[in-house]
Order: sequence, then structure tokens, then C-alpha cells
Amino acid sequence: MTVIGSVVLVGLFSAKDRDYQDRLDALEAQVTALGGQVLDRFVQRRGVSDGGVRLMTAPLSRRFLIGPGKLEEIATTCSSRNVDAVVFINGLSGYQRRWLSTRLGRPVLTQADLDPSAHHLTSPTRSQRRAGRRQRPKRRR
Repeated sequence: MTVIGSVVLVGLFSAKDRDYQDRLDALEAQVTALGGQVLDRFVQRRGVSDGGVRLMTAPLSRRFLIGPGKLEEIATTCSSRNVDAVVFINGLSGYQRRWLSTRLGRPVLTQADLDPSAHHLTSPTRSQRRAGRRQRPKRRR
């Protein structure tokens, strides 16, 4: 079990979502209650500009959920501030979690991973990481 001390929070929100700061505040309180320290927050808004409104119906990045510019910004902060983990307010597929973790070089958690009964903020266990991977069927010989 790895104890994670410092995290950054990340959230993708629609431009119509007016309470996104309150949602991030609640996530920060949850992290703090578990013994973590939030070093920074990153918000990706979708549908803010005219171009963004047109893109609201387009699928999100299959790999990263957020845009490449925001991803680079997060990666730079993680490296320069020695962040232990990144916590997304949004749900992530196993595929997205693996890609983000590889790109950011640290564990990627979601709000759902923060178990309220846990005493420490932890990274996913090996079995949790393995559960996100697609199992290949065994071939009979």
C-alpha cells in the first residue's frame, strides 16, 4: 500500500456546469480528510467558446479525456512540484487510466477510488490495475 501525500486535482466540466468549483472544493476536502495535500487544480472546460460548443457532441479523447495542452500543463506541474498522484473528478476507463498514468508518470486515481472508510489516500492495488486491463481469452490447443 503506497501512501500518497501530494496530489493535483483534474476535472473536465461542461460550460453549462456552474458549480464545478464547489465540486472541486468537495474533492479537495475529501483528499485532505484522507491525509493528502492538494498542490494544484486543473480544469478543462468544454463548450466555452464557439468552437467548443460545436465540439460538445464530439467524443472525448479516448486516451486522455482532456486536451493535449492541458495534459502537458499537468505533466509539467507534476514533474516540477514532485506530485505523488493525480486525482480526476471524472470517471476514467481502464484504458484512459493507463494512458494518463504512463503519460504523467504517476498513479492516476478517480474520485471513486477515494474510499471514505480508508485511513490513507492510496494508489490502486495491483489487482485493481489488472482489473482495468482486458483479459485475453485462453486458447485451447
